[in-house]
Amino acid sequence: MPSRPRLPRPHRHDVLIALGGLLGGVLMWVAGLHNNPSFFDAPRWLGLIGLAVVSAAEVLRRVAPLIALGVGTAAIGMDIISGGLAPTLLMYTDLIYAAVLYSGPVAARRLHRICWLVTALATVVPLAVLRDPQWLLLGAFVALLTLSPAWTGSVVRNHREQAAAARLEAERIALLAELERREAVVSERARMARELHDMVANHLSAIAIHSAAALSLKDPAATDEALGVIRENSVRGLAEMRRLIGLLRDPGETAEPTATSTLEALDTLLEQARTTARSGGQDIVLRDERPNGAAPLPAPVELAAYRIVQESLTNALKHAAPGRVDVTLAHRADGPLEVSVVSPYGDRSGPRAPGSGTGLIGMRERVTLLGGTLDAGPVTAPGGTVWRVRAALPLGEESAQRPS
Repeated sequence: MPSRPRLPRPHRHDVLIALGGLLGGVLMWVAGLHNNPSFFDAPRWLGLIGLAVVSAAEVLRRVAPLIALGVGTAAIGMDIISGGLAPTLLMYTDLIYAAVLYSGPVAARRLHRICWLVTALATVVPLAVLRDPQWLLLGAFVALLTLSPAWTGSVVRNHREQAAAARLEAERIALLAELERREAVVSERARMARELHDMVANHLSAIAIHSAAALSLKDPAATDEALGVIRENSVRGLAEMRRLIGLLRDPGETAEPTATSTLEALDTLLEQARTTARSGGQDIVLRDERPNGAAPLPAPVELAAYRIVQESLTNALKHAAPGRVDVTLAHRADGPLEVSVVSPYGDRSGPRAPGSGTGLIGMRERVTLLGGTLDAGPVTAPGGTVWRVRAALPLGEESAQRPS
């Protein structure tokens, strides 16, 4: 069987108000304390009925405010013609206040206008018909009975709505702040991962390749050379790690600024790569096609170009077949900086280092932050298949201001 709909449970404060008003009205009726003489010789006991009905309506002031006001309006007439009791009038004003406060926004606005209209009619009509200024008191009485509680309810309702809107705005701002904080944390972690990979991967790859060569070759001279390269790269890798850890532990503004990798340090990077490339039979060649005397590049662009060359050479040392590795830099007027690294593509018989694919991800992230493009993959060349990494890095003001 379908369950019967249950009426909302009245608030306990409303029940206490109703009981208090009912008890006070009964005491005043017993004591004969009426507001005015009865009209049309109406019996006094009608006041008790009106009191009981308004008290019952008071219980519904929150759960059904419009119904409570309608019932109270019908009962207030009986109270007035029977002489009137002060608790009944007070509870009726509370019903108007509650109807404006707890009903819907449309009903609240209409009730406020109706109270204005009733007050105006109660003031103008008796004065126009009877032409006695004393009837202005009737308008004042009706205003106290209807307009005053309606206006109070509107003020309280507006304050509550503004407070609720302020709470929602505060929650929205807090949510946006939390989302921005999470996004900043994710972005910073990605940047740290890129920097850590770019700083250390090259040295660790060289260590892995030369350690494999030292284990496979029986030539003492080759073994000594491999061990020397291993030591050199391990020292450099440790220095880079210490520098990065120092930045993470002490990011204060008072610390001395650290040097940023630029294209001016590219020759040093290539020399280090050539030392490692000998064991794989690779020859690294740089072609700088940038015009002489060109304006300096934005720091983020230079850093991104340096890291792309560094990671491309690291991948070539780990995976490329013996042959020539071409590193090309080009910058035409009003165009982006073009970085290209082409290495032989194929199997190699010498020692290799395992790869994880994070290097390509880091390069794409750097290029995306600058609004450029990156292509990486095998292509067919006249001499055979090669692996080509080609990046176009725009040099606009937006690129210079974006983080790398």
